[in-house]
Amino acid sequence: MTSCLFVDLFSGASGDMLLGAMIDLGLSLDDLRAALGQMDLTGYELAVESQLRHGISGTKLHVHDLANEHPARHLSDVRELIGASTLSHRVKLASLAVFERIARVEAGIHGASIDHVHFHEISAVDSLVDIVGFVAGLELLGIERVFASSVPLGCGSINTAHGLIPVPAPATLALLAEVGAPTRSHQAETEIVTPTAAALLAELATFERPAMRVQGVGYGFGDKEFPWPNMLRVWQGVTGAGQRQGTDQVVTIECNVDDMTGEMLGYAMERLFAAGALDVWFTAIQMKKNRPGVMLTALAHPDQADAIAEVVLQETSTLGVRVSPQIDRFICQRQFRQVETPWGMIQVKEKWLAGERVAVSPEYEDCARVARENSLPLARVFDAVSRAAQS
Repeated sequence: MTSCLFVDLFSGASGDMLLGAMIDLGLSLDDLRAALGQMDLTGYELAVESQLRHGISGTKLHVHDLANEHPARHLSDVRELIGASTLSHRVKLASLAVFERIARVEAGIHGASIDHVHFHEISAVDSLVDIVGFVAGLELLGIERVFASSVPLGCGSINTAHGLIPVPAPATLALLAEVGAPTRSHQAETEIVTPTAAALLAELATFERPAMRVQGVGYGFGDKEFPWPNMLRVWQGVTGAGQRQGTDQVVTIECNVDDMTGEMLGYAMERLFAAGALDVWFTAIQMKKNRPGVMLTALAHPDQADAIAEVVLQETSTLGVRVSPQIDRFICQRQFRQVETPWGMIQVKEKWLAGERVAVSPEYEDCARVARENSLPLARVFDAVSRAAQS
């Protein structure tokens, strides 16, 4: 079965509401601080507050910008900040994909190139914390897939760096339109879904409520007060209820190429993982006229097949792709956690079978960083982290 998160938007969403709900669900604030500390981002502090609203208890996340600055960063600035961090490869890719999505729609709205558009409020410290923190939180909680309900949209107008604009904000609406997200009207005469939340859901979520076995619920509160509870609810659980234990449905997307460099293939792999591929690999093959070639194979859930195929067509020279029929995949449950080592906290992935932990795998990116910084053999770091995880 697949660990998943369902985002229940019954009263809108913002970045801090999403992250607050994750903390209420069980995400450790210390682990979140440690993950965000892997970026060279300072001048802020996180605080959480347990609140009771309309008879429902939940968590309000506060991101205090100590310098109260809103620098107009470009996409290149955000790429450098995240790329230079020691976050895991998957967190980097997914976080950058969210920012690239925002930049793309902002460029279209303002008539600017994607590399020259300014992010304004979206690149302030709280938005960086919300986006990278949410993606890192998914990894820390071992969540493999994100689902979301239809999106409620208010009306009226709001003040921004560009003046008075209509609700929903143009960026929010463009982000939802890119993925054809289902929306519904809401009585609120103000913004209740922010561009940050819209970007996270557009990039990471499938807009449907899956059949799932619910294992936990978290509530994240917003800043505004309404006659109704201004909160967001997340459900954590596993999909595959009613199926055989440890199975899900997947498809393979494949193509053959013989005219691409290794760098181009590597970039295609990165984009496929960012688009939600479960796995990507290359196989050496022999093509027509005895030419050596490569078969690119991506593994994905059936509802992501079209999106993955589109990335293959965009990022490779192939003229077509092959999509296999759905097949059963037998999988083990997995959990992610941080372990204490002589070099600080390092993430590990645990493999569970029949309710027992059967293997522990240290996070490669963390171990490689430690090995480089301390001039140590990578195998020695792996061994030490594995021993720490077993204790």
